[in-house]
Amino acid sequence: MVCLKKNICRVMALVLFTIGLSGCQSKTSDEYSKYSEGFFDTFDTLTQVVGYAKSEEEFKSYVDKMHERFLELHKLYDIYNEYEGMNNIKTINDNAGIQPIKVDKEIIDLIIFAKDWNKRTDGRTNIAMGSVLKIWHDYRDAGMDDPENAKIPPLESLKEAQKHTDINKVVVDVENNTIYLEDERMSLDVGAIAKGFATELVAQEIIAEGFESGIICPGGNIRALGKPLDGIRERWGIGIQDPNKFIATDEENVLDTIFINNASVVSSGDYQRYYIVEGEVFHHLIDPTTLMPGEYFRAVTVVAENSGVADFMSTTLFLMPYEEGKALIDKLGGIEAVWVMQDGTVQATDGMKKIMKSNGATGTKKQ
Repeated sequence: MVCLKKNICRVMALVLFTIGLSGCQSKTSDEYSKYSEGFFDTFDTLTQVVGYAKSEEEFKSYVDKMHERFLELHKLYDIYNEYEGMNNIKTINDNAGIQPIKVDKEIIDLIIFAKDWNKRTDGRTNIAMGSVLKIWHDYRDAGMDDPENAKIPPLESLKEAQKHTDINKVVVDVENNTIYLEDERMSLDVGAIAKGFATELVAQEIIAEGFESGIICPGGNIRALGKPLDGIRERWGIGIQDPNKFIATDEENVLDTIFINNASVVSSGDYQRYYIVEGEVFHHLIDPTTLMPGEYFRAVTVVAENSGVADFMSTTLFLMPYEEGKALIDKLGGIEAVWVMQDGTVQATDGMKKIMKSNGATGTKKQ
């Protein structure tokens, strides 16, 4: 619980900084005003929506639609709870090695996406790692409840669980809309991609409803729609969290600012969810090769058009060496990244450098 509260504080501060970047007047023109609302009951985090609309009623109608959709997707992608009249990821896990489970299209699409991107990225992010991640999750929860007796999982237990993480045993039957786990000890954990994938679905649907200009931010997964309609800016300014700063409420406490339109920004870092064992921090991003928390970086921030891709790639890049990650980005295309190294130095792709404030980028209109 402590960790979740820390995450919410970080997200709220980062969103407030993002909103405040341009002066923050609520009335922006004769036609559009700026509004913001948030809700806490989806994907275990704060979701903040900021945007421009012709009236408060119009804005609230968009937020209500997004909220309803996020609630539905939260339930579908939940690995811990079951819901009456719904088959979700937990249902699939509960029936591993027993039978295929008929599911909604949103789950089929998520699993296909995860398997496809797993192949593209050398398996660094694997939704079939649930058996390993559950062990870490249980030890982390126990360590947070009783810090003096916090422990890390035995490597033997992790290696045994690793035997049940073959993503090829996740069988998708598109014709019959079913998912089947062939290994009875396998379980899915979609935490690395579900929030980003859901955000992209919501973004595309609300754009189709007419929402022209805004930011959707569930737990730091930032999806920018259109451009700011304040007559001043051409691009949204997004603050990148400094791993060494607890709260990013102003420009001095963020690592940098990037300027985007119609794109997503997602960060993965060792500061997001963690517990402490004998003075050492153990975060939640587990390297599938070592079965231990990744140690290459403090944080990685990714910009991509699709929020699901940005979410997937922020985890993937965090779990591979810098040179390998940079080569992967060059091969894939359409993805930019910033790496914060263990010593605090920063590396960025050429495309990312062009949109960073530290390199002269701005969000304002050219005079």
